[in-house]
Parts: sequence; C-alpha cells; structure tokens
Amino acid sequence: MNPFAFWNPTALYYGAGQIEQHLLTEVKKYGSKVLLVYGGGSIKTFGLYDKIVDLLKSGGVTVLEFSGIEPNPRLSTVHKAIELCKKEGVDLLLAVGGGSVLDATKAIAAGVKYDGDVWDFYTRKERPQDALPFGTILTLAATGSEMNSGGVISNWETQEKIGSSSPHTFPKFSFCDAENTFTVSKKQTVYGIVDMFSHVLEAYFSHTTNTFLQERMMESVMQTIIENAPKVLDNPHDFAARETMMYCGTMALNGMISMGVQGDWATHAMEHEVSAIYDIPHGGGLAIIFPHWMNYVVDAGEERFYQMATRVFHIDPTGKTTKQVAQEGIQAVRHFFDSMDAPSTLGDYDIGDKDLDRMAEHAVRVGPVGNYKKLAKEDVAAILRAAL
Repeated sequence: MNPFAFWNPTALYYGAGQIEQHLLTEVKKYGSKVLLVYGGGSIKTFGLYDKIVDLLKSGGVTVLEFSGIEPNPRLSTVHKAIELCKKEGVDLLLAVGGGSVLDATKAIAAGVKYDGDVWDFYTRKERPQDALPFGTILTLAATGSEMNSGGVISNWETQEKIGSSSPHTFPKFSFCDAENTFTVSKKQTVYGIVDMFSHVLEAYFSHTTNTFLQERMMESVMQTIIENAPKVLDNPHDFAARETMMYCGTMALNGMISMGVQGDWATHAMEHEVSAIYDIPHGGGLAIIFPHWMNYVVDAGEERFYQMATRVFHIDPTGKTTKQVAQEGIQAVRHFFDSMDAPSTLGDYDIGDKDLDRMAEHAVRVGPVGNYKKLAKEDVAAILRAAL
C-alpha cells in the first residue's frame, strides 16, 4: 500500500435521540449565533426544523437561516450565504440536509474566512487557510459529506462543476439519525445508494498493491449496500435498513476503507461535466456512466473485476475465463442499478451528443483523468458516446 497519514476530526453522533442529547452542547462550543443552512424546506414538513430551532433557542442560541440550496449547489447561492454570514457575524453554520446542503456549507465556511472569491479554492488558485466552524444534521444517505472535507460546487455561469477539499472543511460534528431519512423520495433514495456504491467502486479499482484488508472492507460495504437496498426501497420506514444504509454512506467516503489506496475517480470527473451543463442528479449520472467506464477499462486489469464479480456478487467462475467472469461482474453492477430503476442511458435525461466533445475536452483540461486507466479526451468521448 502507499504511505499515508489519516486524520478525521469530525465528532460523529449516530442513532436516535442523539440530537436531543448532544446538539446544544456541540453548538455552544463554537458560539451563540448560528446560521441554519438547508434546501427546499422539506425539513419543516416532518418536524426536524422545529425540533432544531426550539432546542437551540431554549439554550439561548440565536438562530438565523438560509434556505434554497440547490440539488447541485450553485456558486451564486454560496456567495449570498457568505455575504449574510459576514454581515451578521455568524459563529457557526449548521447544515441540515443531504450532500448538496453539506457541500454548499463547506464552501460557505471557507468563503467567510477569505477576502477573495471562494471559487478560487475550486479552480486551485488558492487554498483555504481557515474556515468558519460548522456542523451537520444528515437527512439523506449518499455522499459521506458528513464525515469528510470534500464538496462540489457548480458555477452555472461558466457551466463548471468542481470539487475542493481542505483540512479546514471537515465538519466539527455530525448527527445521523435514520428517522430523518424516512421521507426521502424513492428516486432520491436510489440516487443516494448509487452514489455511495460508486464511491466504493472509485477506491476499489486501483493498482495499488498489498491492500488486502482495504479491499475486504470495500467489498463488505458493497455487499451491505446491495443487501439493504431492496429493504429500504420496499419499506422507507425500516429504521434498521435505513440506519445501515446511512452508515454505509459515511464509511464509503470518510477515508477509512481507502487508506493507502490510490483510487480512480474518472467516473465522477465525467459525471461532473454532464451535470455541469444539464443539471442532472449526480447519482443518476453515475448510474449511467459507471458500467460504461468499466467496459472501457476492463482490459487494464481484469483481475480486479474478477475479484469483484466473485466476492461481491458471488458469480461462479467454474469453467469460465477471467475475462468472462469480469464481464459478468460488470453486468451485475448494471443489473443492481437497474433493479432500483436507476437511469441507464444519457437519453433517459434527453441528453444527446450535442455537447459531448465539449464535455470530453473539459474533463481533461488539466490532464488525463483516472488512475486505473489514464483517459484522454478521446477516451472520455468514447465512454460518454457509449452511454448515450
């Protein structure tokens, strides 16, 4: 494995009743004026908003709020929230929502402590030197943003969607109560499942050697996701299944299962180019592109695909070549996504080839993408074309 240093400072509170017991204590460590950041307002329909606000106000905390964070959070919205924080002298941000709200909050936190445009951090012109403290209350199992430092923001004016991370943008604390995911729609639940499964795949397809334990942990997370997906979709109020799925999302991208591993991440890079232009759900784009990426790069290392097929999907290799088993593994991933009614082609979102060349060119603007197989512009274009 590669040499590594692991550091994750987020205090994680999992399970029912944790908000009532610990939220106020955590918030008051950082001040008495909080900006509540959320999306379209669904947190008000099932009582979470009132619970949080009443709890904080009972402890003498001043609560301001900023709503309207988009599913693909936009830079223009982040700018407005930064301005509000500076004007009001906010001590702490509290993100309540899914990955988009959490990603936007990370950008806001870094931007408040920076005199320039926060977009500089995403275009790599600058790196954050500080950030406003923030905590999270998760309402959608998907991105793992509740326990990592990364976030993705869309610049709608330039049609760019770029990620950024910094040691300063880890949440100070996160609360994960599966009951807060009960009202998530089936579509959004599916997108979240695809997203967390894809995070594991991005790390799993690696040429790093001597990563036996990491691979077993990744395989375990993938198997758990596969086993619990139908339970969650058949019964959205199945607390045990929801809680397990939420924990899978956290573990998929908090760094613990991928220590010392150089992952791939080409599929995420390609999806970002698609949703930067067409504003499609991130999980939907990944469900479309990932199997096509697999088909394109399988020759770069059939053994890892064989391993996934036999260990994760329990495909019987008897009498088959390594390549045949590898191909069956790829088909199994596609079948898993299809079993949840995830989209399978870009055409499902009415996306044709009009912007294909532009997306491919922009994906490799700083060089080839991916590590399992380095992809140039023509490779990206071929994968996106196959996904049409």
